[in-house]
Amino acid sequence: MQHLIFLQNHEAEVLKHLAEKREHEKEVLQKAMEENNNFSKIAEEKLNQKMEANKENRTALLAAMNDKFKEKDKKLEEVRKNKETKEGTED
Repeated sequence: MQHLIFLQNHEAEVLKHLAEKREHEKEVLQKAMEENNNFSKIAEEKLNQKMEANKENRTALLAAMNDKFKEKDKKLEEVRKNKETKEGTED
């Protein structure tokens, strides 16, 4: 009878130990998942910031190029007008 009680107590201890181990593994897994989610979130935020900065830089560059082309167009128009005026006075 004592042997049976000892086995039952031993089995209860083993089951308790396994349950504690399983709970610890579950906590470790949960923590790893949270860290992974946080890493992913931070990486996504950084990527979005870089993409936004690239978009702003591209927009500024295009605006600068557009202004430059407008200036060139103005100069070309002035040259044409001067040429027409010069040709008109030569006739």
